[in-house]
Amino acid sequence: MTENETQSSTELAGEMEKLNATDCTTSIEEDKDGDIVDPWKVESKSAKGVDYDKLIKRFGSSRIDQQILDKIEKVTGKPVHHLLKRGIFFSHRDLNIILDLYEKKKPFFLYTGRGPSSDAMHLGHLIPFIFTKWLQDTFDVPLIIQLTDDEKFLWKDLSLEECHRLAIENAKDIIACGFDKEKTFIFADTDYISQSRAFYTTMCRIQKCVTFNQARGIFGFQDTDCIGKISFPSIQATTSFSVAFPQIFNGRKDIPCLIPCAIDQDPYFRMTRDIAPRLGYHKPSLIHSTFIPSLQGAQTKMSGSDPNSSIYLTDTPKQIKTKINKYAFSGGGATVEEHREKGGDCDIDISYKYLTFFLEDDGKLEQIRKDYTSGELLTGYLKKDLIAMLQEIVAKHQEKRKQITEEEVLEYMRPRKLIYDY
Repeated sequence: MTENETQSSTELAGEMEKLNATDCTTSIEEDKDGDIVDPWKVESKSAKGVDYDKLIKRFGSSRIDQQILDKIEKVTGKPVHHLLKRGIFFSHRDLNIILDLYEKKKPFFLYTGRGPSSDAMHLGHLIPFIFTKWLQDTFDVPLIIQLTDDEKFLWKDLSLEECHRLAIENAKDIIACGFDKEKTFIFADTDYISQSRAFYTTMCRIQKCVTFNQARGIFGFQDTDCIGKISFPSIQATTSFSVAFPQIFNGRKDIPCLIPCAIDQDPYFRMTRDIAPRLGYHKPSLIHSTFIPSLQGAQTKMSGSDPNSSIYLTDTPKQIKTKINKYAFSGGGATVEEHREKGGDCDIDISYKYLTFFLEDDGKLEQIRKDYTSGELLTGYLKKDLIAMLQEIVAKHQEKRKQITEEEVLEYMRPRKLIYDY
C-alpha cells in the first residue's frame, strides 16, 4: 500500500466506525400475516402483496424517508430517481453513512448481481440494473456485478456448463442497460474464484466465521441440503469487500460498498454485516427494492419459472399484448357500469403497479391514478397504455442487446483495473 493509500485508510477508519456496530441477524420465517420473503420464495396472502412496513421491522432495516431523499439530492446535485421517489427502493442499511462519505469525497463502490437460471431475463430482473446504472452515473463510482452460476447449479436441475452459458447470456442483457465499461467489472463465480487467490482467501475467512447452526438459522437450511448450499452464502458475501478485488482496489480493504438489491437478498448481507468487524472489513450498506408482482397478482413476484407470470426481455410485441390482456390482474369493476360507479383499485391492479415501475412522468402517473380510481378510465384503456409502453421498452432493449458481441462480454468480464478518481 502506498503512503497516500495508508493515509486515506487511516482517515477513513474513523469515519467508518459507525458501519461496524453490532448488526441484527434475523432468521428466515413466515410473517404472522402469511408473508414469506427469503432468497428463494416470495409469497403473500394479501391481494395488495407484501407488507413492506412490517418487513422493515422484521428485518431490522430503515425506511428511506424524505430526509434521505433530500440528502441524495443535496450531495449529488441531481434529482432522485423515480424508483426512489415512489418508494420502490424503500429500505436501506447505512445509506446515510455512504452519503456522508461521498460528500467528503471518500470512496465507495457498487455491487449487485444476478443468478442466471434462464436464457431470458424478465422485467423484474431489469429493475435493479436500471437503478444501479443511475447510481453509477450519479455517483461516478466503480461497479462489480456478480453472476452466481454456481448458486443456480446447486439449487436448480442444471449442469455447471449450462449455468455458465446462461451467465454469459444474462451478461449481454446487463451490458445492454448501458453500464460504463471502464467502471464496470462483471464476473461469473465459476470463472473468477478459480482465477483470484484474493477472492478465495477472503471467502475462506468468511466461512470460518459462520457456523452451520448460524447458517441454518439465517437461511433455513435442512439436514438434507448439500454442503454446497451451506457454503454458498460466503461466496455472495465476499464480493462485499474491496480486498477481494486487488486488480481494482490495489489490495485495499477499507473501501466500503453499497448494494442495490431486492429485499429478499437481505439475509445474505445481514450475515455479512455481522462478521465484517471480526475480519477488519467494513460492513456493506444496502438499498432494498420491492418486488415487481406477477401478472396474476401481487401475492407473488414475477418469476422466471412461470412464463405466464412474467414479461420477458425476449417477448415479441404480440406476446406482451397477449400476456397483459389475458393475465394482468385487474382492480377494476366486473362490468363497465360497476367500474364507472365504484372506480378501480390501484392497490391491487397489476397494470397500474407496472406503470409505477416504468412510467417516469409523475404527472401522467398521478392523472392515471385519479382517472382509474374515479372510474373514468376503464381497465381496457389502462392495459392499452401499459402494453404500448412495455412494447417500446422491450423493443429498445432487444435492439441494444443485438449489438453486444461475445468479445464485448469478455472485455467486461476481464479482471482489470477500473477507472475512478480515488
